[in-house]
Amino acid sequence: MEWLLYLVALLFSLLGAGCLVLVVLGLPGTWILLGLATAIELTDGYWLSDAAPTTFGWWLLGACAVVALVGEGLEALTGAAGTKLGGGTRRGMFGAIAGGLLGALVLTPLIPIPVVGTLVGALIGTFVGALLAERSHKPEQRGEKVLSDDLKAATGATVGRLLGTLAKTAIAVTIWIALSVAAFWP
Repeated sequence: MEWLLYLVALLFSLLGAGCLVLVVLGLPGTWILLGLATAIELTDGYWLSDAAPTTFGWWLLGACAVVALVGEGLEALTGAAGTKLGGGTRRGMFGAIAGGLLGALVLTPLIPIPVVGTLVGALIGTFVGALLAERSHKPEQRGEKVLSDDLKAATGATVGRLLGTLAKTAIAVTIWIALSVAAFWP
């Protein structure tokens, strides 16, 4: 039955690599990866021998969940911080989030490079969404803001989104490596 252990580990690692692609696309790939690992851990008793009672261990899964939460926080904070550092408003932050999602959906088919097309679409959408949201203020609410101020806020939102995506992807890769190694050496 040792072959079954390695087959499950191999399948988990391959599916986990697919989950990393989801993270880059802005989808919850890290959480799907952790869900898959939890499902394997819950079914260990049915297919593992007494010599190796668990695949991952609950401590590792818990630690990975905490690290994944840190990744989510980093992604959210970098996007908001980028907008704020660029001089943007709360409206600009929401515009950046909505634009990023819309850009990823609409522009992915127009940029037919897997993963890269979606990331570029999300970044373009973030920029446009933040810019439009900042420009949508009524003149009396805008104060002294001019187009260059709004461009600066949109650029900040875009850089923040990129840094957040990179940080979250690096964290997801770390989790995937830790779980894949644990799967092969229970």
